[in-house]
Parts: sequence; C-alpha cells; structure tokens
Amino acid sequence: MDGVVVFASSVLSIGAIIETADGSHWWQFALVVAEQLALMLRRKVPWSLLGGIAVADAVFLFATPSMGSTSAAVLFALYAVAVQVRTGWALGAAVAASLPVAVYFALVYRPTETLVEQSGPFIGLVGSVSVLLSNLVAVGVGIVVRGNRIHQAEIRAWAMRRAQFASIQERNRIAREMHDVVAHSLTVMVALSDGAARALERDPETARAVLGELSSTGRAALADMRRVLGVLRADAGAPTREPALGGLQALVDGFRAAGLPVILTQDGESLPDDAAFRLAVYRIIQESLTNVLRYARGVGRVDVLVARDGGTVRVRVENDGGTAPDGPEAHLGTGGGIAGMQERAAIFGGFLSAGPRSGGGWRVDAELHWNEGE
Repeated sequence: MDGVVVFASSVLSIGAIIETADGSHWWQFALVVAEQLALMLRRKVPWSLLGGIAVADAVFLFATPSMGSTSAAVLFALYAVAVQVRTGWALGAAVAASLPVAVYFALVYRPTETLVEQSGPFIGLVGSVSVLLSNLVAVGVGIVVRGNRIHQAEIRAWAMRRAQFASIQERNRIAREMHDVVAHSLTVMVALSDGAARALERDPETARAVLGELSSTGRAALADMRRVLGVLRADAGAPTREPALGGLQALVDGFRAAGLPVILTQDGESLPDDAAFRLAVYRIIQESLTNVLRYARGVGRVDVLVARDGGTVRVRVENDGGTAPDGPEAHLGTGGGIAGMQERAAIFGGFLSAGPRSGGGWRVDAELHWNEGE
C-alpha cells in the first residue's frame, strides 16, 4: 500500500516531475521526488511529514512560480493526518497547509493581462480557494475513514462484550444447575441412607425399598449431571432442558420417600409448555424442598402450591416448623441456593422472597411471568 500511495502521488505530480527533469532544475526535481518518497513515513510521523511537505511545496512554489505547485503530496499527507487525529485538528491542518498558496496568490502572483482577460480579475482568489477545497476534500476523506474505523472498533468491542456476557450467563446457568442437582441429590440420598440404616434391623423390607429409592435417586442425579455437563462439550447437541426426574409430582414423591411430609397443590391451568419455564419452576421447588430436608427438624407438614393465573405463575413452599441443625449438616450448603432461585425468577421477569413465617417455620414465595408471544 505504501508503494501504491507513492505511485499515485507521483502520477498526480507528473507535470512537475517532467518539467524539472531536464537537468537545469536539479534541486527542484530532487525536492519533488523526495516529497513522494517521504509518503512512506505517513503512518509513523504524519504531522512531521505534513509540515515537511508543506514547507517544501512552498519553497518550490515561491522559487519557481512558473512551474506551479507539487500539492499532490500534500493531499496524501493531509489524509494521513486526518485518519489519526480529531476532526478539528484535521480541518486546522488543511487550512494551515493552504496558507502558503494563499499568501503566494495574494502577495506574489501577478497574472498577465491576457490571463486576466481570459479568466477574470479574481484568478488568484480562485486559485487559493481551489487549493483550500482540494485540501479539505483530502481531509474529509480521511475523517470519513477514521470515523468508519472507530465505528468498526466499537462494533468489535461491543461484540466481544456481548460474547463475554453470554459466556458469563452460561457459566452462571451451569453453576445454578450444578448446585441444584448436587444439593438435591446428595441431600435426598443422605436422608434415604439414614432411613435405610434405621430400618435395616426392624423392617428389612422397608429398608430394601428405601435402598431402591436411593439407587433411583442416584441414577437420576447421574442423568441430570450428564445433561448439565453436555453443554460444555463442543460436539454435543442441544441438551434437553427437561429435568431428568420428571414432573413436579415425581419430585414431591421423591422427597416424600425421603421422609418429608410434602403435599403438592396445583391451582389453575397447567404450566406453560415451555421447557425453560418449567425447569425454572421445577428447580425453585426442588431447591426449596432440599433446604427443608437439609436444615429443618421436627417438620410436621410441607405445603407446595403452584398456581397459574394467565401468564403469571406463583410458587409457594412453606413448612410448619423446625430448626436448623447445629452439626456438620449446617455447613453443607454453599449459600447460593436462594440467590440461584432469585436469578431463575428474575429471568422470567419475576421475583422470589424467602424467610421465616409467622408462627414458626419457613416460607419461599416466587412469582414468574410468561408471555406466549416471546
């Protein structure tokens, strides 16, 4: 590209080159050639290049006015400045580079009577304005190119930020899924193991049934883990978002088998036929029941309510009492369960609150919104 620029400037300055190549104007010829070759430096020192070419052009013009000007190199130098500086500085450079020619036409140039008759008395003014407009056009092209480059850089930066944001969102989604799967499965399996151990001597049949439930829970947890981890594999297809344990009733039955007295009530229409929405509701209930099973003691009743009214789905999970354990189980959680549930509700334009209820116990209230057109 540097060679193309030098060649183009030389072609536009061919008149001055030919006129000074006869040997009697050796220094003018050398000056013209040096201006063209100096354009190789336009990216590194644009301001110095513009100043040097403008001075050389002025010397050429004032010393040999009959040969005209070598302003073609000035145009390329102005463009090089305009693509690197702000618009105001670029326009100022165009005006400054035009001043030597304006001074020449105003103070030195004296047109012949024949030229005045042919072109009019304002030929000097016309020449000055023409040079200024040519310089402004060169600067204008540079300003447009600079603006396009800045715009493209902003688009690239925006795309990178979007990619990073999408990556963070996906990591957070996977983290929520991993937390819910691991926390639920391990908590239920621990409860089932404890129940099987207690029933082993008194009621072997019950113990075997509990162990069967324990095995089923473990297999379901493995299936859930494979589904979640599948999104990390580049060669994996789009994983299903449906929970491996099935519907809400199956989820409640699993907790009931683990010893939690859960009652599920569904009011209104069924949940929207949207896998992502159903998964959000499922995970909120799953995490809420896991927390009850993990932390609460002496619970006599756990109520799960799922109510839909049009595009609004309300979820409530509450228990009637119990206290958090003081042993090692108190530190099994990561502290991100409630935050994860709140994030799931927020994805669907809703909210979630959790805290003690009046009269003892704990309550989780969530509201999610679903629009069929979205």
